[in-house]
This record gives sequence, structure tokens and C-alpha cells, in this order.
Amino acid sequence: MRESIEQLLERLVHASVAERIAVSVAALLASILVGAVLVFVSGGFASCRSGLDVGTWTFCYNPMQVYYELFLGALGHPLEAGFHPLNFSLATTLQQTTLLIFTGLSVAVAFRAGLFNIGTQGQLIVGGLATAVVVLYAAAITPGGFLGTVVLIPIGVLAGAAAGGLYGAIPGALKAYGGANEVITTIMLNFVAIGITSTLLSWQFQDPNSNNPQTAPVPEYAEIPNVPFVGFGGRMNFSLLALGFAVALMIGIAWLLARTSFGYELRTSGVQPDAADYSGVDARRMTVASMTLSGALGGIGGAFWVLMVHGRWLENVPALGFDGIAVSILAGNNPLGVGAAAFLFGVLQSGSRSISTATDVPPELVGILSGLIILFVAMPEFFRMIGTRYVDVGSSEPVRADGGRIDGENGGENR
Repeated sequence: MRESIEQLLERLVHASVAERIAVSVAALLASILVGAVLVFVSGGFASCRSGLDVGTWTFCYNPMQVYYELFLGALGHPLEAGFHPLNFSLATTLQQTTLLIFTGLSVAVAFRAGLFNIGTQGQLIVGGLATAVVVLYAAAITPGGFLGTVVLIPIGVLAGAAAGGLYGAIPGALKAYGGANEVITTIMLNFVAIGITSTLLSWQFQDPNSNNPQTAPVPEYAEIPNVPFVGFGGRMNFSLLALGFAVALMIGIAWLLARTSFGYELRTSGVQPDAADYSGVDARRMTVASMTLSGALGGIGGAFWVLMVHGRWLENVPALGFDGIAVSILAGNNPLGVGAAAFLFGVLQSGSRSISTATDVPPELVGILSGLIILFVAMPEFFRMIGTRYVDVGSSEPVRADGGRIDGENGGENR
């Protein structure tokens, strides 16, 4: 039994890209099949005027309609007459995709460094508040119009990145110089972030014209603009420019990790820390640097949540940082895979709303369907991550620097 598990893990570790895609597609289909059975059976316990009669039972829910709304409803029903590509449902899907790219990259960078950053949510919260406050103060001394847009948006994004990066550096420093477990510290710092930002908001930055816990709105010209003529409407709270920036950042992080010395040191310290120490990599510095970069990406997510979605910072921040953990795992911690994983999450969230409006399926059941899809698709990559660590760490055979094995007690080489 153990040998079979080891062989399965090793096969997952060494699976090609095509094989991993095939496994993910098969897992998706399996989740749909299981979910369809669950929807159909659940419909037998619901009450409705019409449905599928089987004997004395009436099944109220149609699984085909549910999945039609889940996947195509998230795109605005492209197969139906009157479809417009710039519709609200697709804007909602792409909005969530954009934000989850930032949080997914945040978690992925930490994972690649051998660290588990569960604090992206806190870094996003801190970065979002910093963005709103800095933009509000900078707007007082900045001209309006196009010049204000060009100046304030980069300032706001940089403020979010700086605040998130500094907040991410805290658990990095505790890990590097104090030996503190980053899982524990990042979890606790999420709660600290909520407390600090709520206190600062009520003490100094509360909008005097609103009873809701929120900052004053940033100037309209400081929000992420739409692309003229081909962009979505302003009320959809989504901009193709933001998505383009997220994709460019995703490609940039992939290049940073794969083509630079910093990326090499980060990946080496995460995969083979002993080899990294032997080659002269400063493990402490790399731990702090990787957590700082991870936190900065989370802070950028908070900046775009403020400047694209709401135009202000709200105390009730959605769990984008926690969703980023699942996005990263689903992508296999590959920055280029984060985009596809984030899009899947965006489809599920937008499609869930479409199901709620077009069918009588309860929201709890819709949440189970989304969870099944995420679970089935993510589990192969999750076991692959475990297998990567097991195969690398579990191997007791010494190797040469070029990867060849050493046989015999006298150190003879196996060529």
C-alpha cells in the first residue's frame, strides 16, 4: 500500500504539463457529475409546483440548468439571443479574476520560497486603507482631470504595495530572526490588521457624511478608468486596464522567478534550503524579501479593490486573500497558472449569482457545488505539492552537483 502511494506521488510530481491539464479536466468533469447527482437528489426533498416526476417523488431541480447558469451565466449567456460581450455578468467575472490574480500571486510567491503566507488577507486590508488615505490626501494638492488620473492612480497603487509589503515583512522577519512559524504569525496578523484599520478608520479617516464604516470617496478621476469605446460601463466597477495590469504583473512575476538571480535564490531557498545555504544564499534575507514581495502583491490587490471596485475603503473587506490561497494551490504555485485559476474562481462566483436569480436552488447548495469543483480540481495539485516535498526530502541517496548518484561506500560514481 505504501509503495503504491509513493509511486502515485512520484508520478504526480513528474507529470508533464499536458498530463496535469488532463488530470484537472478529468477532475472538473468528475466534480460536475457528483454535483449533478447531488442537485438532482436534493430536488427530491424540495417543494415545487412542477418538476420531474419519478414514481411518487417529484424532483424540483434540473442539474443541466444549474450548470448552464453556473458556467454560461457567468459570461452573460453567450448562446442566447441579445447577448452583448460587455455585459454585467462578464464584468463581475473579470472583476473577481483581476483581484484574485493579485492575491493568488501573493500566496504563490511565498509558496515558491517555501513559506505559507496565510496573511494575504491582512496585507490586502492594510494596503487598501493606505491607498484610500494616500489618494485622498494627495488629491488635495494634485490637479484634477487627466493629470490627476496619471498621478494619483500610480501613487495609490504604490502606497498599497508599500503598506502590504511592510506588513508582510513583519512575519518574514519573525520567521528569519526569531524562528517563529509564519503560519501562526500570518494568521494572527490578519486579526491585527482588522483591529488596526478599524481603529484608524473610526479615529481619523471615517467619512463624516456617512454612518457606514468607510473612508470618504476618492475623486472620480482617481479611480481606474475604462478603456474608451471598447471598455465596460462605469457602473460595472471593472476596467480592462486593471485586468491588463494584472496579467502584465503575472507575466513579470513569472519572469522574475524564472530568469533572475533573485528568483533563483528564492526558488532554491524554498526547494533546497541546504543547497541554498551551501551556495551562499542569505536565507534570512531571502525569507524577509520573499514575504515582503508577497505582502506587496496582496497590498496591490487592496489598492485595486479600492480604486476599481468601490472608490473608497470599506471596513467589510471580502475574503479575497483567503481565496488567493486556493487560487495558488489550484495553479500549482505557478504564476502563469494563477490567471486561469483566478478566472475559474471568478466564473464560480459570478455564476453562483446567476443560479440564485434564474433557479430556485438554495444558495447553500450552490456553495456546495462551487466547493466541489474547487476541491476536485485542486486536490491533484495539492497532492502533487505534497509529493514534491516527499520525493525531494524523502530520498536518502546522495547526489552529485550535476544530478548523478553516488554508489558504494568508497564514493564511486554511478555513471
